[in-house]
Amino acid sequence: MTDFLLEIGLDEIPARMIAGAEAELGRRVNDLLTRERLLAAGAKVTTYSTPRRLAVLVEGVLASQADSQEQLTGPSWKVAFKDGSPTKAAEAFATKAGVPVASLEKITNAKGEYVGATVKRHGREASELLAAELPKEVLGLYWAKNMYWRAGKPERYVRPIRWVVALLDSSIVPLEIAGIKASNVSRGHRILHGTTPVVIDQPSSYAEALRKAYVVVDIAERRQSIRKALDAATRTVPGARWREDEPLIETVVHLTEWPTVVLGDFESEYLALPEEVLVTVMRDHQKYFAVEGSDGKLTPHFLAVLNIQVDAEGEAIIRHGNARVLRARFKDARFFWEVDQKITLADRVESLKHVTFKKELGSYHDKTVANLAVVKELALSVKTAGIQFDEVALYKAVWLAKTDLTTELVKEFTELQGKIGGLYAKAQGLGKTVSEAIYYQFRPSYATDTIPPTIEGQLLGLADRIQTITAMFDKGFEPTGSKDPFALRRAASAIVKILDESDLPLTLRDVLHAPGTEPEQGIGPDGKFQPDSPVRAFLKERQRFDLQEVHGFSYDVVNAVMATGADDVRDAIARAEALTAARESADFAAISAAFKRIKNILRQAEEKGFTLGSPKDVTLAPEAQQLADAAALLAPEVAALRKLRFYGQALEAIATLRPVVDAFFDKVMVLDPDPAIRGAHLGLIDEVLSGFSGIADFSEIVTA
Repeated sequence: MTDFLLEIGLDEIPARMIAGAEAELGRRVNDLLTRERLLAAGAKVTTYSTPRRLAVLVEGVLASQADSQEQLTGPSWKVAFKDGSPTKAAEAFATKAGVPVASLEKITNAKGEYVGATVKRHGREASELLAAELPKEVLGLYWAKNMYWRAGKPERYVRPIRWVVALLDSSIVPLEIAGIKASNVSRGHRILHGTTPVVIDQPSSYAEALRKAYVVVDIAERRQSIRKALDAATRTVPGARWREDEPLIETVVHLTEWPTVVLGDFESEYLALPEEVLVTVMRDHQKYFAVEGSDGKLTPHFLAVLNIQVDAEGEAIIRHGNARVLRARFKDARFFWEVDQKITLADRVESLKHVTFKKELGSYHDKTVANLAVVKELALSVKTAGIQFDEVALYKAVWLAKTDLTTELVKEFTELQGKIGGLYAKAQGLGKTVSEAIYYQFRPSYATDTIPPTIEGQLLGLADRIQTITAMFDKGFEPTGSKDPFALRRAASAIVKILDESDLPLTLRDVLHAPGTEPEQGIGPDGKFQPDSPVRAFLKERQRFDLQEVHGFSYDVVNAVMATGADDVRDAIARAEALTAARESADFAAISAAFKRIKNILRQAEEKGFTLGSPKDVTLAPEAQQLADAAALLAPEVAALRKLRFYGQALEAIATLRPVVDAFFDKVMVLDPDPAIRGAHLGLIDEVLSGFSGIADFSEIVTA
């Protein structure tokens, strides 16, 4: 066995694209080696990346493929041989298979007698295969943006490819990618190491060779190094700590090859600005970490992660330059804050008529009016359920929610949309309820984010998102494949999360009907039945994603729950939890298998045109009568438990049907030749299926 190393050297890659590309390259190399039977048992695949390179190290690559034998099937024997002599068809097949006609053999299968040939294929060398196949895999990587860099050449890539390293142990793999021939020469840190070649003797020495050239290729190592450096720099300020920011950590990890940290200062007077503004300026614009005291409040310090190592004099120069840039940004922010306060949010509503939401959907003023209509519908449902909230504050928050788009501060720092509106509302004395609803309107913005803390904020968030989704779908802007330019999937996931984690008495159905575009019970404007509307199907897909990917339920449990209706998000989760626990029971597994059998029998009966009767119409066999009696006795108990949402107990009760269900299928011929008896049996199992499938469609559960 050998080790294989592939390194693709490029100009600096945008940080946000590196992690995905690194994972995809590792996956492609692994799949290629597996597909070509070159990956040994127990092989290990490790990926690396820096801003200037993507690399894959595979330990355990076979030097060549094993020889293989393949059975080929040709034309029918009658066509290939006439009176015992080969025809042109036999000769053509033999030529194609690469064997003499005399070695052809007769193969008999379900379709008849055919000509066959056993072909032995010699395994190809790993070096030959990699040279032929790897360039396609590398150039096939997905990048959000690509560029041409060779005049008259077709390659498009995120950045120009500058070097390629490809080694099988110490041997160079003779491949070429975008005009660059592979070698064993890499490059070190652009500044600290310069242009001196970095020779890689063999794959196992890759990481150490680059470390000597001031490049840490291991992401986990760089991440840990940055955290330690941040800790060390912060300790120079008594009682201080750097503010944890995982997304920023990941960004600077992908911006550096040899990270170091410098601590800088700024004037305390800027601390009068809201923390949100200061942190946004530091994090989003300068990639600096904020520093806070033991009380959690910001201190006049920042931490910058550098991609260079300097002496004390150089560090002082860098610290001074970074502080000067940050000070200028803070001055701008303070100026905008003061200027914006001269116009109230209420006075800015009219200006929203001149801010386009989307050309086909009008202005943000139009959207505000639409949001207000939606939120009134949602508020009515909440009021009807007896939930208390400040209705006046809610409508005021919705009316003012988008006005910060007209402020200078949001124009400069677009990341602060919503938050600035909330801060301005607070500063202008509009009250805590209004300011918090506006401030938190975009939460949750990702899977682990929190939802708005108030009912008013939750309703604003729901109304804004569902109005956007329905309006976009109406104009044909729904997501397709991996494309979702308006982040509608994120908006739908946020709706599901708010309904899940809040105490709002709302279902997906309530939210869907609020914009006034969702048809009742699948009935369209023409009065005819129609399947799920595109928006309903879209939200259901995001709910399915939430159940599987966020809550971790298995696909069959999710299918079972979704099949019986899942408009109530919290209820669907509760049913999935109960079903997940119950499926471990042998009795419940048997019941699930029986329900699947019932469903199949009923489908077959429908296809054959058999009618369903009533079990009361005939005298049933003892086992059938026992099932009917047990089901009738158990149904009220299960219904009561379902009403109380005691799903675990309800499933335990349903599982007690196992003995009578087993006896029924063991002793009773369901599809009896007598139409009356057959109809009674079908009616009985249909009653059992419909009567006990309200929690979940048990036939969807996969049993061993």
